[in-house]
Amino acid sequence: MPSIVTLISGRGSNFEAIVKIAQKEQWQVTFAGVIANHSEAKGLDFARSQGIPAFIVEHREHPSRESFDAALIEKIDALGADLVVLAGFMRILTPAFIRHFEGRLINIHPALLPAFPGLHTHQRALEAGVSEHGATVHFVTEGVDEGPIICQASVPVLVGDDEKSLSARVLAAEHQIYPRAVKWFLDGRLRIDGNQVQLQPPESQLIKL
Repeated sequence: MPSIVTLISGRGSNFEAIVKIAQKEQWQVTFAGVIANHSEAKGLDFARSQGIPAFIVEHREHPSRESFDAALIEKIDALGADLVVLAGFMRILTPAFIRHFEGRLINIHPALLPAFPGLHTHQRALEAGVSEHGATVHFVTEGVDEGPIICQASVPVLVGDDEKSLSARVLAAEHQIYPRAVKWFLDGRLRIDGNQVQLQPPESQLIKL
């Protein structure tokens, strides 16, 4: 049975969404563990409530990003992860970490990539005056938010939207597409071709909400 390890820094709402869908649909998967980079991450409580092993690899105890990532790799490998899911993990990962988990490390970004990579996506979308915004699930590569796109959700930018209202709708969209992308991976339906992801058998990799 395939296993998932999730990395979080906060409440891990996307992690929670994935677990709840997996339970509802009775996925054949093991949630091998959740790892947070500090003890205050609220998602640890949800993991424990579901009987999912919860771990802390405290980044403040490591003198460098390289040292921290080496400790993360050791823990994830010990848990036997087939897939590593980033769910609000607020640490910049080193190239060595990304290479180690190449092809089995995914992230969700609150924008319709390649638009608005990086931070403050909702504010930037509003300032740009776009009519659509959204979220993207992608494989992680060494380029920031540049990895092959697995799926996206588009939400309209409404008259009167502010950062808070737009953010809430995008987060709801994230909770729909992240479980979908994870299930596709677990079912062996994803093929990386250059910087593109082919879904077999084909179906839409973009949903409009």
